[in-house]
This record gives sequence, C-alpha cells and structure tokens, in this order.
Amino acid sequence: MGERGTLVGAPSRGGLFAARPERTERSRVFQEDRFLTRARALFYARLAFLVLGLGVIGVPSWSAAFGIRGSKPFAVFLLMVAYSAANYLFLARKKLGKALTFATLCADLCVLVWLVSVSGGLRSPLVAAQLLFTIQFVLLFPTPLAVVPPLLAFPVVAKASQVLGGHALTQIDVFILLWYSAINCILVYVIVYLNERDRTKHRELQKLSTALRDMAIVDERNRLAREIHDGLGGVLSSVVIQSEYLLNMIDGSEVRARLSGNTEARAVILPTIRKELSDLHDAASESMDELRRSLRMMKEDFDLVGTVSDYCRLASGRHRLDVRFERTGPERSVGPESALALFRVLQEAVTNAAKHCPKGTVVEVSLAFDQERAKLTIHDRGPGFTLPS
Repeated sequence: MGERGTLVGAPSRGGLFAARPERTERSRVFQEDRFLTRARALFYARLAFLVLGLGVIGVPSWSAAFGIRGSKPFAVFLLMVAYSAANYLFLARKKLGKALTFATLCADLCVLVWLVSVSGGLRSPLVAAQLLFTIQFVLLFPTPLAVVPPLLAFPVVAKASQVLGGHALTQIDVFILLWYSAINCILVYVIVYLNERDRTKHRELQKLSTALRDMAIVDERNRLAREIHDGLGGVLSSVVIQSEYLLNMIDGSEVRARLSGNTEARAVILPTIRKELSDLHDAASESMDELRRSLRMMKEDFDLVGTVSDYCRLASGRHRLDVRFERTGPERSVGPESALALFRVLQEAVTNAAKHCPKGTVVEVSLAFDQERAKLTIHDRGPGFTLPS
C-alpha cells in the first residue's frame, strides 16, 4: 500500500494588495470608537439640558409659562437623570450600549413631544429642539429606520395639540409643520452625505496605509534577499565548485598516481572519497535550489507550478525515483503561505518515499486547480508495510 497525501490551499483574492481580515477589523474598531465618542458627547449635551430643565422646574414663573406644575415634571426629571446615567455606564458594552442609547434617545424625544404639546404645540419655543434630536439620531444611527422617530415627532405634536388643546390646525400651523419638516430633510441629507464622505476617506486611508505597509515589507524582503544571495549564496557556490574540483581530481591522474603503489588502499579510499564528495555536491546543489526558491518567495513572484515541476524533475535524478508530475485546471494564484505549505508537503512526501521505497518507485504528484482552491496530491507505488497483529 503506497503513501498518499493531500493538501488544499485557498487561492488569494486580489494579489499583494488584497483585502485582509485585519482591514475589516480596523473598520469595525473605527466605527465603534466613533460611536462611543458621539454617544459620550450626547451624554454631556443631556447634562446641559437637564440643568436647564432643573431651572425650569425650580423657577415657578418658568414652570407656569411652560404649563408644567406639580410633582409630575420632577418625577420625569429624575427618570431622565436615571436612564442617562445608566446609558453612560453601559456605553462600552457594544450591542447593549447601542440599544440603550437608541432607547434613551427615543425617551428624550417623548419628553420633548410632551413638553411641546403642553407649551403651545407647534408654536412652542421648544419646537426647535427637535432639530437637535434629528442630528443626534442621524449621527449615532445613520440608517433609514433609525431616523424615523425624530421625523414623526412633528406629526405627533400636531395631533397631540388637537387632542389636548381642542382646536384644529391653522394655516400657520401647517406652514410651521412643513417648514420644520423641510429643515429635517435637509439636515438628514447633509449629515448622511458628510458621514458617507467620512467613511470613504477612512477606507482610502486604510488602503493607503495597507499599501505603504506592504511596500515596506516588500522592500525589507528584497533587502534580505540581496543579503542572503550575497552571503550564503556565495558560500554554497564555493562548496559546489570545490566538490566538483575534488571529484575531478579523484578521477584524474594525480590521486591515482599517489595511490598506484597500494592497490588495496586505492580500492578502499577512492570509492569512499567519491561517495562523500558526491553527497556533499548533491547537498550543496539542493541547498542552492532551496535558497533560490526562498528568494523567489520573498520577492512575491513564486511560481508554484514551475517550482513543483522542477522539483519533481530534480528529485527523479537525486533520489532515483520515477517522480511524475501532472497539473489539472487553469493555474490560479495562491498566497505565499499556501504556496510554501504545499511545496513543503511535497518535499516531505518525496523525501519519505526516497527513504522507504526501492529505487525506481513511481511517485505521482498531482496539482489540481478549481474555482475555490488548489489541491496537491502525492501518491507513491511503494510496497508499504504490514501492521503488526
């Protein structure tokens, strides 16, 4: 039973500057930080309004002007203080913080609708405060459904004025309703436009930051590649040249002449020296090939199909195996990590076959590409082994 191995690698999406998970993570963190900043600003704005509300409740003439008397306004004030503090404490809880912020904004809006209804309806001096709620809703929750509550505030106020005041809407009331509705629509459009422009600039800055980081990585890889090539590459080249020179000396007349008087020594020493030097030459040559492959991968131009094909051809000679390579499907680019993993598996499988299989064993290597992945399969036709009973 032969050895069989399969490794699957996913193709890269977009090459060197492809979108990465960390970019999405940075966008998410940016959105969360922006929400927290705006939600904290909302809390401080609430504090200012609560101070004004306390003044209205505490000054009898102001309370009378707004039509709020008795203990009910004070109870509403305490409720607003309580849920504002709770909202601030739970802001960092992500989903819970967002839900509480939206709920408390709706509660603030309900309080405003009540105050406007009892203090003159659409002609109340508090009507303009509704525009602030539109801004806050759009800034914190820039979605179509989230801006519905503030936009419904004026129709609700108009209906409440009819019910509580007992009078129909006049022409001036209709004009005020249309006027503030138009201002609301303009505010929503402007803020949504500015938000979208802000997000676009942030995405462009992210892409630029990623591109600059990748360029720095490529520059560092190229620098390391040059240093490795000039240092280790030169040493390995010297080993290859020296081993070839010594092999030629063994086959030449100099060593043979020195050992001509000792047939027994010659019969023992020459084959041993030749074998050791041949192994040294093969190891140095393989190290040079490995160095070249590593440098190609560092330069981001690693040709997986070509490298696998070349390795199979070289392994056939070095390991005395019949390594057969086959590629199926149109070639697709894979990431450097996947390419390296696929190639290392091939090296390990062929090395194991060379150790445990007889010379001439057929090793079939298949590299298959499809729309979603690249699959490497190695299968040898060695004798295998029998498990102990």
